[in-house]
Amino acid sequence: MTIRVLITGAAGQLGHELQRCIPEGCVVVTADRATLDLTDAIAVHRFVTRQQPNVVINAAAYTAVDRAESEADVAESVNVTAVGSLARAASDVGARVIHVSTDFVFGDGPAVPRSIGEPTAPLSVYGRTKRDGEAALLDVLGQRALVIRTAWLYSAHGGNFVKTMLRLMQERDEVRVVSDQIGSPTWANSLARVIWAAVHVPQTSGVLHWTDAGVASWYDFAVAVQEEARALGLLPRGIPLHPIRTSDYPTPARRPAYSVLDTSDAVRMLGVTPVHWRVNLRQMLGELAHA
Repeated sequence: MTIRVLITGAAGQLGHELQRCIPEGCVVVTADRATLDLTDAIAVHRFVTRQQPNVVINAAAYTAVDRAESEADVAESVNVTAVGSLARAASDVGARVIHVSTDFVFGDGPAVPRSIGEPTAPLSVYGRTKRDGEAALLDVLGQRALVIRTAWLYSAHGGNFVKTMLRLMQERDEVRVVSDQIGSPTWANSLARVIWAAVHVPQTSGVLHWTDAGVASWYDFAVAVQEEARALGLLPRGIPLHPIRTSDYPTPARRPAYSVLDTSDAVRMLGVTPVHWRVNLRQMLGELAHA
């Protein structure tokens, strides 16, 4: 049986990776900001009704964490209101929705991996709107909704921490990187493959967590980027990298100090096993080196 899948946010880094690994038996329709304004509820309903998907993968989001503090209305319209509109449109055509969320729905707490049942306590506008978007989806669709929270996403496509570090390491003589925020770097291609696995397990609903294996600080991540990029010839030289505290680099949005996600439920329910983040980083940088 062919599964008809609508991917929103198709031009972003996750949307790009989803299109790179479409499994057999799936027919994909894509939408990005140029083809569909997700904040226009009427347009969303018309588009979904016309396309008649079996599954909607919502990879669209407002992800400018710091800018969201001064653009709360915009973040709300994309991360909450638009998700509700998409959920209602999907409900009308009987479609499931797989929606991507974030570790930033959690706040500060013990340094142990966050379980799917742990109470959320976002520290930022971005985190709050993503949490509220989860609720909007689950309230409308119930058992036909799946939220997959992820963290520290990067890929060869689009803007992200890895590509920013590569640029700074070429432009500067030294770089300072926060060392007291801990999470799990995750290759967007890894997340894309897990989402496709979830498409083929229709009984999966509620909330799951997915990241690559292992943990790191942003500083650890930057060190690995430099080491792996130099080994692949992407950087002509190494530069000093200096660990700093969050308090030394104030930003408009607060971020959780520890936001590692417990992925055991996804491993059990979807039959997937996470690869260590550094292995996937090496593979992504290899793509850049051979582009």
